[in-house]
Amino acid sequence: MANPTMRARLLARCAVPLALAGGLAGCMVGPNYHGPPKVTPEAVNAPAFRRANPDQSPAAPQARWWTALGDAELDRLETAALAASPDLEAAAARVRQARAVLTQDKANLLPSTGSSAVFLHARGLTNVFGAAPAGSGTSNQPSPNPATNSYAGFLDATWELDLFGGNRRAVEGARAETQAYQDDLQGAEVSLTAEVAQAYLSLRDAQARLDQYHRDADIEARTLAMEGQRQAGGVATDLDVERLNNQLLSTRSNFAALQAEITAQLDRLAVLIGRAPGDVDPGLAGATPAPLPPEKVDVGDPAEMLQRRPDIRAAERRLEQQTALVGQRTANLFPKVQLLGDIGFSSSKVESLFNPASLLYVAAPTLQWNPWDFGRTRATIRQAQAARDEAQANYRKAVLTALDDAESSLARYGRQRETVVALTEVKASADRAAHLTDLRFQGGTATTVDVLDAERSRVEAETNLEQAQVQLTQDFVALEKSLGLGWRDASSS
Repeated sequence: MANPTMRARLLARCAVPLALAGGLAGCMVGPNYHGPPKVTPEAVNAPAFRRANPDQSPAAPQARWWTALGDAELDRLETAALAASPDLEAAAARVRQARAVLTQDKANLLPSTGSSAVFLHARGLTNVFGAAPAGSGTSNQPSPNPATNSYAGFLDATWELDLFGGNRRAVEGARAETQAYQDDLQGAEVSLTAEVAQAYLSLRDAQARLDQYHRDADIEARTLAMEGQRQAGGVATDLDVERLNNQLLSTRSNFAALQAEITAQLDRLAVLIGRAPGDVDPGLAGATPAPLPPEKVDVGDPAEMLQRRPDIRAAERRLEQQTALVGQRTANLFPKVQLLGDIGFSSSKVESLFNPASLLYVAAPTLQWNPWDFGRTRATIRQAQAARDEAQANYRKAVLTALDDAESSLARYGRQRETVVALTEVKASADRAAHLTDLRFQGGTATTVDVLDAERSRVEAETNLEQAQVQLTQDFVALEKSLGLGWRDASSS
């Protein structure tokens, strides 16, 4: 090992650059990130949404909003989608990539080290270098070419002193980018859960309409048979029979289109949960009513929503990333200092390899600076500043879009509830009218045309109500999505 004198010399040589590195470690050029700009303080400070309705509670909503619908099949599909969606797998992979970049940027703050070992066996070096080996006598006397051995081991290190914070700004940016990708993952979960619910509701709507058309066709077929008997008895005309037959054919013509819609939604659900088309058909074949939203919907307040939405959080993180990039580019205006060092042992004999006399070391600090680059560095700084301004504009847009999305969803949902109430009354009235017309028809005081018109009105009212109820639940889904809900971790609600 090296004696105390050699160690002192090494410490003395390293003292100056280490002191310089320690003294300038806190120097970081470029702008510091102080948080996002205030876009709409009046909306953020509002106690409630402007478009909120009396049936909407200001309580904080839950992340797994679909459980409020009380549909076990939908719960199963949502769980399967969150576990196996290819979109989520891709988003999670991007998070892992960003984390690896962050780890790499952190490592750039530390020295890079390496080691090497050499064994050299040579003969004929006298002929190569034109000199006789030491102790071989006079040069006039011939001497053999002796074999020589050489053993060496070295430890080398390089370290760029982050005097002006360029590498630390890179770590800042990488950390912000990693968080942005994590927010993107949650955003993908929000979109996925909403899309699964929308596909499920569309499936149940198509199944319900197909079932309704089958029931209507059965009633129309019986009515047509009855009218045929009346025609045979001379009570009904050919026109009455043909009108009923036309209505039956028109109803049956809807079967194929609805069956195609059902197949499309089944395949869409299969893909959303990471399965092949057709795999979910057996479990969803039976027609069941679409679930209805709860009586009270928790929506929270605008400030909570803006903090919760993943797209807003991701936009802010990218603003932070671009701000750090400005500092990273600005650091290129200043000198770079790199410490190069090698320490090792070299000897012609193994037994004396680690003797103090065999110690070799090299310390070589280097300075790199390019002040005359004809504006190249400053051009990259301006590019970074423009990118930061773009990120700030994107953040403002994300906030305004989120507020618009939430307010519009609240308005649509509230108005759709009013529509459902009105159509419920319409259906009740149409049911009563159809029943009374049927009684008159049985008594011979109403014509087939009267029955047909009453039945058509009843079917139309029932279909309109069913579709309005499905649309209400669709609007509920859109509302929950606009609030930034639907990610994997229910504890975050």
